[in-house]
Formats: sequence, structure tokens, C-alpha cells
Amino acid sequence: MLRIPNEIYDSIIAHAREGFPLEVCGILGGVDGVVSGIYRMTNTDQSNEHFMMDPREQFAVVKELRARNLAMVAIYHSHPETPARPSEEDIRLALTPNVSYAIVSLMDQEKPVLKSFRIEAGSVTPEEMQLTP
Repeated sequence: MLRIPNEIYDSIIAHAREGFPLEVCGILGGVDGVVSGIYRMTNTDQSNEHFMMDPREQFAVVKELRARNLAMVAIYHSHPETPARPSEEDIRLALTPNVSYAIVSLMDQEKPVLKSFRIEAGSVTPEEMQLTP
């Protein structure tokens, strides 16, 4: 299960809206599926269909997480025009082990949808997500 504080959920949605019509991406840090921090990343692809995190930013975030005794709990990105489910490319590029993949859909910008998945060796499993105060 992925547990996300309401404040971080709101930040993910805000990031997706700010980046629209392009995909945005980021890292959620925490411990044991409990998110305690959000790190917005630059989508170097600048695309509405896929994303690539800036490797220098990603390295800096991982270094900071380790220094704070936290882990990368999830990778998030937006789908500006498609549902909150992994695309074939998302599945193919899901190479980070033991993390959740959170996807926010802005198909209906008034009612964004955030869903979480585990993706291992090409197999996608929906993951329960809980918003916390």
C-alpha cells in the first residue's frame, strides 16, 4: 500500500496541472510505503506522451534521501490526456525495483485521478493507495 499525505497529493496534482499539456515527473521519498517528501523532477523529454528524469537531479535526490535515512518510495508522472494506468512505454521503462509507480491523469482536469501500481518484470499490479492527514 502507498500512503500519501493530503498535502503531497495536492502537490502532485498541482505539479501535473502546472506542467500541462506536457507530462511531469517526480520522486516520492519515505519509508515502507509511507510518503514523507516530494521531489519534482525535470522532464527532459518535454513531451505529452513520455518522460525522462534529468539524471543529475535524480542522483541528487537519491543522495539526499540516503542522507536523511529515507528511500525512494515511488516515482510519479502525469498523463495529460490518457487514463491513470501504465502505458506500454511506462511498463517497458519501469526498471527501478521495489518502488511504486504513481500516475495522475488529467483527462478531466476538474477531477484528476491518481492511481498507484507495482511494476515488476513487465507485470503490472494495481496498488492500494491511501491519503492521510
